[in-house]
This record gives sequence, C-alpha cells and structure tokens, in this order.
Amino acid sequence: MRMMKEEIEEQTREEELLSFPQTQQQSKLVVVGYALTSKKTKSFLQPKLEGLARNKGILFVAIDQNRPLSDQGPFDIVLHKLTGKEWRQILEEYRQTHPEVTVLDPPYAIQHLHNRQSMLQCVADMNLSNSYGKVDVPRQLVIERDASSIPDVVLKAGLTLPLVAKPLVADGSAKSHELSLAYDQYSLKKLEPPLVLQEFVNHGGVLFKVYIVGEAIKVVRRFSLPDVTKQDLSRSAGVFRFPRVSCAAASADDADLDPCVAELPPRPLLERLAKELRRQLGLRLFNLDIIREHGTRDQFYVIDINYFPGKACCRWVSCLLGCKYQMTCGVCPC
Repeated sequence: MRMMKEEIEEQTREEELLSFPQTQQQSKLVVVGYALTSKKTKSFLQPKLEGLARNKGILFVAIDQNRPLSDQGPFDIVLHKLTGKEWRQILEEYRQTHPEVTVLDPPYAIQHLHNRQSMLQCVADMNLSNSYGKVDVPRQLVIERDASSIPDVVLKAGLTLPLVAKPLVADGSAKSHELSLAYDQYSLKKLEPPLVLQEFVNHGGVLFKVYIVGEAIKVVRRFSLPDVTKQDLSRSAGVFRFPRVSCAAASADDADLDPCVAELPPRPLLERLAKELRRQLGLRLFNLDIIREHGTRDQFYVIDINYFPGKACCRWVSCLLGCKYQMTCGVCPC
C-alpha cells in the first residue's frame, strides 16, 4: 500500500507539472544555451519539454561550436554534455568571464564521474545509515593492466565470485556502458583492462534509476541482471558480456514483480543521499543506479553514477530551471 501511495502521488505531481497553464508565463525570458551531441539533442529536447519550457518563459538556444562562446547569447544558463579537453577549457574560461551565467554543470565536477575508481568513493565515505536503510557500494577492485594477474589480485583482495567487470573510463560512449559477468577465476584472464571489478550482489533482477535534478528526485525501475545462485555458480564458467543492461526499453515499472523486489527505496533515504552527493560532487543534474540486496528490505548499493541522464528526467529539468528563477509552478517537487 505504501508503495502504491508513493507512486500515485509522484504520478500526480508529474501530470500537474505537465499541465501547467500558459497564462502563468513570466515576463522575464530565461535563455538556456545548450551544447549537446546530436544524439543527446534528439533524446533530450522532446516536444513535451520544449512546450513546458515555453510555458514557463524558458527558451532553449543551440550553441554554435564553431563560434566563440562569449560572442553568443546572452545566456542565463549553459546546459552541456560535450567531452574533450578543448571544450572543458572553453567552458572554464567562459565561467570566469561570465560569473552571472549558471553552468550546468562545472566541467571539473563532471570529470569526477568519468572514472569509476573515484565515482563511488564519496558514497563509500558517506557511510549512510539511518532508520530508513543503509546505503553502501559493492566491494570493488581496479585493474589498470596485465589481465593475466587478475586471478591472483582478486584472490588476495578476497573478492567473491561472480564479479561484474566495467570499463574504468565512464565517458558516456557505448563502450563505457558495456559490462561483463565473470563466473570463475580462470575466466578473469579474458577480461580487458583497464577496468573495475565489483562483487555481484543479488538484487532480484531489478535496479532503481534515481534521477536527481536540483532538489527534485524521480525514481524508475529497470530490469537488470538476474540473481546468481550457488548452483548457477557451480554449473557456469566463462565471461558473459552485456552491451547495456539498464536502458529505457528495459522498464520494469509496469511489470508484475514481487512486492519485496519492486518496492521503491524510501524517499527520506534518497533525499539524504541526494543532498550529500550534490554537496560533495558539486553537481545538480545526474542519476544513480541503485540496487536492493535480495532478501533484505533496507540494504542498498549504489553501483553507478551518471551525469546528465536521459529522457526519463527531461520534464524535471525545466522545473529546476523555473525554480532557479523563482518561476514557481506551485506543484514543483523542489
């Protein structure tokens, strides 16, 4: 019942947000310059988002990457997701010369999420535990080179099979989303460093994507890797590769799931976690992949953090921008 009540309330907030009347437009036009890849532009600038933004007096303008950034605008906000040292330098210089412009998000803060070794360290250091649950990260190990040494290194570290292998660099490319599941010591030699090895935690085959936009939080379910039993481990060998596990097409929101698996993480726990991560990471636009250890109700693990998530949170971005400029709609979860 609690799960159904939370989801109904969240759905109601979204419907109210999307039906925000045009008559409440603000007199000040907020100009958002965006610098995105063509793929990200297509997935991000959905008609619903642009319509909601216009209703709230927000105009999205494409940044021309062939022209100096300072010659464009003026912008109130710069929204970006481009990679490369040259772009980071351009944006840092722009931040210095245009302190009045809000940059979502600072390049130096985003860089922290491009390395899976440092990505989860702040969660581990947080040691978050309260009456609503405990949040941790799986035990993990970084392998920089020499695949032949992996079995010995894993043995010395005391990690338990199976192990999830992820590329060390998380730059948003298709390759960075690939992962492998290694079932035995011998197969570990087949992996390709540099990579991060994480102990696999059974979680009922469902993960929670927690989208954080400013102070707003949106949670959706995604199908994930199935649990691995002791029998599976004794019968299986080798490395199984998965190109991408938790994409939008794998939504589990409408699936007939065991209530113990489907129940969303407690909102007060997520709010505490999001608040601490915003402070430590210096980001306002990111998402977490969270799992609940199967057989428990309150043991959660953060297994990944991504900057500027996909279309599932697009409607919330306009809400964040509106709140930033006091264009309150009255139903904003912020």
